[in-house]
Amino acid sequence: MSEKQPHLNGAYYGPSIPPPKQYHRPGRGSDCCCGCGCCLLSLLLKLILTVVFIVALVALIIWLIFRPINPIKFHVTDASLTQFNLTSNDNLQYKLAVNITIRNPNKKIGVYYDQIDVRAYYEGQRLDSNELNPFYQGHKNTSVLSTVFEGQQLLLGQDLQDFNKEEPTGIYSINVKLHLKIRFKLGKFIKTPKLKPKIECDLKVPMSNSTAGFTATKCKLDF
Repeated sequence: MSEKQPHLNGAYYGPSIPPPKQYHRPGRGSDCCCGCGCCLLSLLLKLILTVVFIVALVALIIWLIFRPINPIKFHVTDASLTQFNLTSNDNLQYKLAVNITIRNPNKKIGVYYDQIDVRAYYEGQRLDSNELNPFYQGHKNTSVLSTVFEGQQLLLGQDLQDFNKEEPTGIYSINVKLHLKIRFKLGKFIKTPKLKPKIECDLKVPMSNSTAGFTATKCKLDF
């Protein structure tokens, strides 16, 4: 005779079943993305966009300066030679005085001339150079620079021949160049980065005792 099973009252509760484990697959999610180099690529892209923006802003400022407004104008208004002769050993002795006017015709733009290097050349040979004092030029303003070049330079070959051709006329072909470092001031607060324009003035300069007078000459601006 079989043994009678006891009656079970209510539900039977066994041990709780733990939840299934979740595994994080490599290559999924933002944390792993940085580990794969995506964060570095994103940072590099942001850096490139920032640099492009800054360059574009500077280019826009420069464009606003030189396109819609009147350019700065340079003229040599006076130049004279009190000495320009050869010694017995073909050394050119010279003394040249030059006045240069700089006109800023703009109403809202000022100019900082941080460096002004003025050089004189004869037949491609540099005679002398002078560094002038820096200054600020205000709106619609004309400034005058004056300098004197003095010294001697050896002339050889073609340079000597060209001098002998010009000597009877008493008028000499002299080139004056300005090497500048400038900044523009727009309004009260905005200043551009430094620019390095070169100004070139091709002159015909008479001796001071010549009957010919000097003709004011416009200079060329080169950026």
